[in-house]
Amino acid sequence: MSRADERKEGAAGPTRPEAPLDAPAASGGGVGTVPRGRRIHPAWLVAATALVALIGAAGFRAAPGVLMLPLEEEFGWSLTEMSVAVTLNLLLFGLTAPFAAALMQRFGIRAVTSTALMLIAAGAALTVFVTAPWMLLLTWGLLIGLGTGSMALVFAATVTDTWFAKRRGLVSGVLTAGSATGQLIFLPVIAVAAEDYGWRIASLVIASGALLVVPLVLALLRDRPSDLGVGRYGEPDAPPVERAAVPPVRAARGEGAAAMALRALRDASKVRAFWALVVGFAICGATTNGLVGTHFIPSAHDHGMPQTTAAGLLAVVGIFDIAGTVLSGWLTDRVNPRILLAVYYAGRGVSLLFLPSLLSSTVQPSIVVFIVVYGLDWVATVPPTIALCREIFGDRGPLVFGWVFAAHQVGAGIASVLAGIVRDQTGQYTVAWFAAAGLCVVAAVISGAIARRPRSRVLR
Repeated sequence: MSRADERKEGAAGPTRPEAPLDAPAASGGGVGTVPRGRRIHPAWLVAATALVALIGAAGFRAAPGVLMLPLEEEFGWSLTEMSVAVTLNLLLFGLTAPFAAALMQRFGIRAVTSTALMLIAAGAALTVFVTAPWMLLLTWGLLIGLGTGSMALVFAATVTDTWFAKRRGLVSGVLTAGSATGQLIFLPVIAVAAEDYGWRIASLVIASGALLVVPLVLALLRDRPSDLGVGRYGEPDAPPVERAAVPPVRAARGEGAAAMALRALRDASKVRAFWALVVGFAICGATTNGLVGTHFIPSAHDHGMPQTTAAGLLAVVGIFDIAGTVLSGWLTDRVNPRILLAVYYAGRGVSLLFLPSLLSSTVQPSIVVFIVVYGLDWVATVPPTIALCREIFGDRGPLVFGWVFAAHQVGAGIASVLAGIVRDQTGQYTVAWFAAAGLCVVAAVISGAIARRPRSRVLR
């Protein structure tokens, strides 16, 4: 079979039933088999390591909402001034992603991931020295933005596509939930540290969380199955002649990572479905990281709720986000992802519409219901979005998803600043919550109408 035929077979999925993991490996390898004596496919170890890395990188995702109030009290900075640093972080978080995907294709997943974690640790540690808002642009914005951008959800998409031919929806759901798990772990710790020991200690907690994961990544994360002489999970092991193969997306001769990413954008921009994904995911970012992730705690505090209580509620969002995202990944393997996206966005819009009337100085059953519903929906949109990028753009799916995710963070950055302006000008967030609800309706309609298109018309 030629390499072209093998790629077509891999894109279409395996045609033979999966063999038991403990079955002896045939000479040519079987679907889902691993070398003799190995009971667990190494793809699962790589996925587990990637999950821990995502958890370690998620510390800062919980930080701004907790640290903004202590910084305001100590330095007198406005929420708008600090939101600019958060916006730069969110923009770099997204805009770095497609180039990080290309760098992973060129230099390997392990090298990019370990470098990203060290950037996050450096940015968080240096935050303890800030004395002016512009310094946050360098720490929160530049360093942590580049680091978290390289560890963005495109990392989950790259690991999934590189190591798995089956169970992709489930694996991408579990890895996506890693950021929520990190939020769940770090948010209460950061909130308590900021209140009891000061925001500087809280910043060092974030730095430590990212730095501690680096040795694990260097020891256990592998760039591709061929490094271990196996195929992806769910497909035959590669014969020896194929084990020096490069990752699925090949660069043109002499093409750098930036050129590879830009070429993917150029080709994808010619497809209408790409723009539908971009708009929908931009709204997704605006209504999660940009609005709720950054401004829920200050908004709850405006209604008299203690900061630690509000942080605890946001952490509970992380609990249900794990369940919702894993379930979404499982559903993505079975249900049309367009339908899933339309349902997710519509449900999110309804929950945001009621939020202003649910906030109060104490935790009421109604706000708990909101936390549960919103938590289940938080990043449940990611597995079906990754699946659509793979369906429409084939092997270039991770690179294209990097650009779609960039739109997610552009939307988040814009929403972060606009919500801060709304709060400073009106004294409350009500207009921002209602606007977000309306945008979710738009995202639901657009996502449900994404057309199917033969892959051959998209790929060059």
